[in-house]
Amino acid sequence: MGHTPKRAAGLILASLALLSPLLAGCGSNSAPAQNAAPPPPTVTIATPEKRTIVDQDEYVGRFVAVDSVEVRSRLSGYLAAVHFTDGQMVKKDDLLFTIDRRPFQIVLEQARANLAQARANLAYTENDLARGQHLVRDKTITEQTFDQRTQAKRVAEAAVAANEAIVHQAELDLNQYSEIRAPIAGRIGDRRVSPGNLIPGGTSGSTTLLATIVSIDPIRFEFTFDESAYLRYERLNRGKDPASRWSSTEVKLKLLDEPTFEHDGRMDFVDNAISQTSGTIRGRAVFANPNGLFTPGMFGRIQVPGSPAYDALLVPDAAIATEQTRKYLMVVDGENLARQRYVTLGPTIGGLRVIKEGLKEDENVIVDGLMRVRPGVKVAPQEKKAPATAGGPTSKAD
Repeated sequence: MGHTPKRAAGLILASLALLSPLLAGCGSNSAPAQNAAPPPPTVTIATPEKRTIVDQDEYVGRFVAVDSVEVRSRLSGYLAAVHFTDGQMVKKDDLLFTIDRRPFQIVLEQARANLAQARANLAYTENDLARGQHLVRDKTITEQTFDQRTQAKRVAEAAVAANEAIVHQAELDLNQYSEIRAPIAGRIGDRRVSPGNLIPGGTSGSTTLLATIVSIDPIRFEFTFDESAYLRYERLNRGKDPASRWSSTEVKLKLLDEPTFEHDGRMDFVDNAISQTSGTIRGRAVFANPNGLFTPGMFGRIQVPGSPAYDALLVPDAAIATEQTRKYLMVVDGENLARQRYVTLGPTIGGLRVIKEGLKEDENVIVDGLMRVRPGVKVAPQEKKAPATAGGPTSKAD
């Protein structure tokens, strides 16, 4: 019993001696684990896509009809019938309105009666003059009397001509002007007058507006652009025939609810003076409209070619980062280090952005994982070709 504490102490020392190598081994293995560097971030790289493009300028404008007509009556009378439905499409010479024809029929009959009377009087004066020619040779009548008969014949001929004109006018009123027909093809608006109303006609401004017609196909699109754009377009079209250089410019258009510029047209007019108040000039394009989708007064956006064709480098728009007011890309060099490239941007084409300056065509651009890298940091690149996007709508550079 007296030796028990000593034996216990010996056992403890022996146990510590056995554990010390194990504790030393554990300490030597934990130090490298705590000091190991994290692996380089994985990023996706791609070389820029090379493509021949044309910069496009965008403007907001409004559709206008090629032809627009206010339908009014040449004659005064009571409206007898309306021959169309409000808002329908009409063809040229379609019957629209009919004015009560009976008064004009009576006027025509009176004019024909007066013409018959004038012709009868002309026949009498011709016979009288023929008799006078024999009498004046025989000195039976005087020269003065013969001249009077000659004058009477001329007056009768003039009366016949005047009455023929009156008959012609009466026939026009009855057969054409009493039936009001469409002067152009297009869409007609609502009728402004109901049958039974008296219509003041004529050529003055007090005539009654019956309806309006606007042409639909083709249709024009008007917009304005500033002086700098005008100079750019003029230099772009230099060398072309001045009479047709604008009409050879192809444009594209989209409506407010459409994502892409899918309607093709062409320029057909640019105004001859820049506005002194706004500093802009009016341009006009023409578009086919067989289905009547475009309506006068409707807004849209138009694309006008703003540069000659040139070779450009394109990268995904998501690969572009911003540093205050400057744009930059991250590229991977031969040592797998991330490098910063400040670039000048061009327009977007689909999901790709044109890079005008600051990038070479053989450089590897980080297109995915941009938020995980900093300039000078080593990365683990994975090559992936940038997605090819079909040529589509473009917009101005940011």
